[in-house]
Amino acid sequence: MGSHAGDSAAGSADDETGSRRTRSKRRGRRRYPVREPKAGGFGAGGMTNPDVRADADDVDACREAALTLLDAAARSSGALAQRLSRKGFDEPTIEQVIARLTRLCLLDDRSYAQDLLRSCLHRTMGERGVLNEMTRKGLNRTLSEEVIAQAAEEGLFVDSAYELGRKVAKRTEGLDLRVRKRRLWSAGSRKGHDPSLLTRVANDLLVESD
Repeated sequence: MGSHAGDSAAGSADDETGSRRTRSKRRGRRRYPVREPKAGGFGAGGMTNPDVRADADDVDACREAALTLLDAAARSSGALAQRLSRKGFDEPTIEQVIARLTRLCLLDDRSYAQDLLRSCLHRTMGERGVLNEMTRKGLNRTLSEEVIAQAAEEGLFVDSAYELGRKVAKRTEGLDLRVRKRRLWSAGSRKGHDPSLLTRVANDLLVESD
């Protein structure tokens, strides 16, 4: 009996020691928060629209957002539609607002295109360069080509190319003729001028006697 009692006491002591060790290990173990995956699975955060809004179909809210954007800067209807879409408004609502602003003459793509043309010509850009800029600004391609064709008929791109040529001629005065022509070609190509027009400008403005 004494032997059994001793074994039982020893067993209890061992159990208590083991429990203390287990609790000690648990206290020393770092616990990390469990992170639940986002809706849609891992990586879905980049696939969702952070600007989804409850009033996506609210015409009044969309119109106010459009007017705020137009107050900040002139825009084409295409560029305005893109901005409103990024703000979370739905397509039918955006179309309705843009149609309304156009009827009220608060949004005028033709006028915007003409203003942009003047800005591009001031920067001595050519036909291709202006078309690229108008496309980047969200203007309809048909309208852009029409405005550009009218400017070409009036000789505005010829004037622009010669103005660029005069600037290059002044900056490169005293350099080798081939270097001067190369500089003109480089600048003219970046600005979207027609190669045949650049050749004409180079022959007229860049000569050996300079």
